[in-house]
Amino acid sequence: MPTSPTPPVALERAYSLTLRLIAKTNSLPRSHRFTLGDRIYALSLDLVTSLTQATFSHDKSRTLETASERVNSLRILLRLAQDLKLLSFDSYVHATTSLDEIGRMIGGWRKAR
Repeated sequence: MPTSPTPPVALERAYSLTLRLIAKTNSLPRSHRFTLGDRIYALSLDLVTSLTQATFSHDKSRTLETASERVNSLRILLRLAQDLKLLSFDSYVHATTSLDEIGRMIGGWRKAR
């Protein structure tokens, strides 16, 4: 029976970040929860989906490029949320530090291909 590949660390980190971001977006004020909050929520889920697809795909280049684009988009949306005082500075730093790490891992994964 074939075994499934071990999920890469980038996927595990993105999954953990997504869990935290879902909790944060659910606590945003109503005026931002269904706009900025939904975008952050959806992009974080899309990032996890892209990394999952890359894990099980033979041609990873386009999927990893998409994941990298989602990291960059999330970084900008989180900056906007922090500038609007919707996220604490500590939450912002934690999330962007995680995104930086995920981005480096995606870059390494792309070069290894």
